[in-house]
Amino acid sequence: MKKILVKDKKIRKKIKILEKKRFILKSIQNNSKFCNLVRLNTFYKLSSLPVSSSKSLISNRCVETINKKKFTGLANFSRIVFLKLVKNGSLYGMQKYYW
Repeated sequence: MKKILVKDKKIRKKIKILEKKRFILKSIQNNSKFCNLVRLNTFYKLSSLPVSSSKSLISNRCVETINKKKFTGLANFSRIVFLKLVKNGSLYGMQKYYW
C-alpha cells in the first residue's frame, strides 16, 4: 500500500512541475495564428517531454483505502468509506435516508 502512495505522489509531483510548460506548448501548437514553423517546433518540443508528465496518468484514489475503483467524485473517499462516514455522522450536513 505504501508503495502505491509513494508512486502516486511522485507522479503528481512530476506532472505539477511540467504542467505549465505542456499547457503553453499545446496552446501554441493549436493556435492557427502562428506560422507553421513555430507550430512544428512546438510539436517537437512536446514530443521530447517525458510521457510520465501527462495528466492522464493521474488516477483518483480513496484517501483511506487507496482504492481507485468505486471512487466518488463528491469526496476523496471510495463509495464504501463514504457510506460509513455518513452513517456515523462524521460528514457535516449528510445523512443516510431510508425509504
